[in-house]
Amino acid sequence: MTKKALITGITGQDGSYLAELLLGKGYEVHGIVRRASTFNTERLEHLYLDPHDLGSRLFLHYGDLTDGTNVLKIVEKVLPDEIYNLGAQSHVRVSFDQPEYTADAVATGALRLFEAVRDANATTGKVMRVYQAGSSEMYGATAPPQLETTPFHPRSPYAVAKVAAHWYARNYREAYNLFICNGILFNHESPRRGETFVTRKITRAVGRIALGMQDTLYLGNLDAKRDWGFAGDYVEAMWLMLQQPEADDYVVATGEAYSVKEFLELSFGQVGLEWQKHVKIDPRYFRPSEVDHLQGDASKAKSKLNWTPKTSFKELVAMMVNNDLELARQERTLRNAGHQVAKRSGSG
Repeated sequence: MTKKALITGITGQDGSYLAELLLGKGYEVHGIVRRASTFNTERLEHLYLDPHDLGSRLFLHYGDLTDGTNVLKIVEKVLPDEIYNLGAQSHVRVSFDQPEYTADAVATGALRLFEAVRDANATTGKVMRVYQAGSSEMYGATAPPQLETTPFHPRSPYAVAKVAAHWYARNYREAYNLFICNGILFNHESPRRGETFVTRKITRAVGRIALGMQDTLYLGNLDAKRDWGFAGDYVEAMWLMLQQPEADDYVVATGEAYSVKEFLELSFGQVGLEWQKHVKIDPRYFRPSEVDHLQGDASKAKSKLNWTPKTSFKELVAMMVNNDLELARQERTLRNAGHQVAKRSGSG
């Protein structure tokens, strides 16, 4: 029989790549989307068919992790074999401005989902497997390299909320025997990354600066080091976790770390420019408490899941810059034709 998957946060970067992967494997995919006055499904447009089409295997449901009753209704309606909890307020800097909402959506949101699964399992007899999206930010101030047994030291409301969700997952696995895997994913990027995240903010600006449409990029801490991989590689690890005989926790990372400054050098170098001539520091982009160095050890994922990243750091940067150069060309064409083009976040 066709497997069913339910993805919270399906409209995000990871959700779109995961939906793509699961549809390719023959799954029927259901996604939870938040109601908004504007369409927010751009990343899914290449996958979506009208639900009246008999060939459609992608279905969207309005819902929100802050509404437990609604989450339970969707879980009981879909009765998925696998659930991937990717929904979150996922911007670290924003979590300092919206700590209460971040905690509600990220930590308590995961708890609501686990409760819904526990109830649905009990009433229907179906055993659902759950993937809980963790984050390398949970390690915070802990010295690298970080692996599954490394103590957490979160340095933002987002990271604290992710730690809470991680332990809720562990508790429900141990107390109720739910199949829940924690995936502790280190930074993963792509051309589908939101433009307010530093990597995409950089490559978006590079495209516009290269074409003379922008001159300055404003950033914060350039010395922070991160373990950056490709999101398209990482969603495969999510799927592999739920195919194992027992639920467990896994770090997913490349094992290499690069600074924001090194990301700048590679990105601007792709178009033959020197980043120093275009980047200015804005104190507003510094976090109240910084995370200096995140570098994962994914040995467990390699040995137990047979997973390794396929895309190198240089390949990732080139992919993102090339994508954003093309977007900048399209933007310039529209502007030259007299169309009003909104100012992008990459301009700072």
